[in-house]
Amino acid sequence: MKEKACFSTPLTPDSGKGTSRMVKRIMQGYDLVKGKSNHAMEDCLVSEFKHVDDNDLGLFAIFDGHMGHDVANYLKLHLFENILKEHDFWLDTESAIRRAYQKTDKDILEQSFHLGKGGSTAVTAILINGQKLVVANVGDSRAVICKKGVAKQLSVDHEPSKEKHMIESKGGFVSNLPGDVPRVDGQLAVARAFGDKSLKRHLSSEPDVIMEMVNDDVEFIILASDGLWKVMSNQEAVDSIRNAKDAQSAAKRLTEEAVLRKSRDDISCIVVRFQ
Repeated sequence: MKEKACFSTPLTPDSGKGTSRMVKRIMQGYDLVKGKSNHAMEDCLVSEFKHVDDNDLGLFAIFDGHMGHDVANYLKLHLFENILKEHDFWLDTESAIRRAYQKTDKDILEQSFHLGKGGSTAVTAILINGQKLVVANVGDSRAVICKKGVAKQLSVDHEPSKEKHMIESKGGFVSNLPGDVPRVDGQLAVARAFGDKSLKRHLSSEPDVIMEMVNDDVEFIILASDGLWKVMSNQEAVDSIRNAKDAQSAAKRLTEEAVLRKSRDDISCIVVRFQ
């Protein structure tokens, strides 16, 4: 079952679900809601089960674009492909992901004439044979796992204030104006991202990567853009969907709750549920 969604593509559904045909106990569902801004939807996602080299993979990702959806859409089409192409993906998955993130960012920058000056955050989760979960991210889209009802964040929010030293060491600065969030060079509210050619000398696309074993304590995983996390804590998100009937209704419940809590940003959410 393959699902790839981005509102930049007409006729793409804004919600959906699927079940792994290989690992029967795993279900996925997703939902996207356009924010209140005047621009087009800038979030994209991938939620896909596939069989590769005698292994069962779940590929899940949220891409939150800014200044356009083109970079997010490019990531949707190419990032997992680049990761799986790495020669040592099965032997050293973390290193393969790091190199693929860097290669993909290089490709995006080289194609900036066509893709524009915008960028995108990313959080990716690769589930290997239903047992090992490898999460990587740049930016503030987030992955949270629920273990016996307790939320555990697997990604790292790359906020400019937390990485001020790195940004300044590259010749940039972090603004902190009253009433606004910290921004790189007074512009971007994340310290790491794909694209953003005009800011790239002060930004990083190096991901944080973490591996988590999926044992019987794991109930589900949430991946979502910051349109959700701006208005809900990790534990609130977990608590709100523990009793959802399936993964897709869980994802929809989260986006609806974020809207009720006055989130104005684009909201995209994937829930991967273990039966």
